[in-house]
Amino acid sequence: MHSTVILGFDPGRDKCGVAVMGLDGNLSYHQVVSAAEAIATIQALRQKYRISLLVMGDRTTSKQWQQKISQAQLEPLTIVMVDERNTTLEARDRYWQMYPPTGLSRLIPQGMRQPPRAIDDIVAILLIERYLLSRKS
Repeated sequence: MHSTVILGFDPGRDKCGVAVMGLDGNLSYHQVVSAAEAIATIQALRQKYRISLLVMGDRTTSKQWQQKISQAQLEPLTIVMVDERNTTLEARDRYWQMYPPTGLSRLIPQGMRQPPRAIDDIVAILLIERYLLSRKS
């Protein structure tokens, strides 16, 4: 069995970012899922990993999602809200660190490059990292 891990959740109306990371910073899973699949995805991840905590962004739809998650869980899950400011910009930079551009796209300045897919899962990773940093300070 894995050691204790944190589930990062970037809630949205249409799609959500999900990430699973150990307290040691090791990333086990990250995915963008449709909002309709989010609860089922969280439940499946809880069966696969020993998730002790859900870290969620504190913006737009977070209150509704907090209720949905609480209602759906058979066993309680601690939910911590994390400041979500600027995570989308940070996630764009992180995307290019994780997936360096190839070919001609390398010539485009990073600030002008758009990731070729949704990056909500990378936002979820950043939320976990912010939570871990807040615990250290």
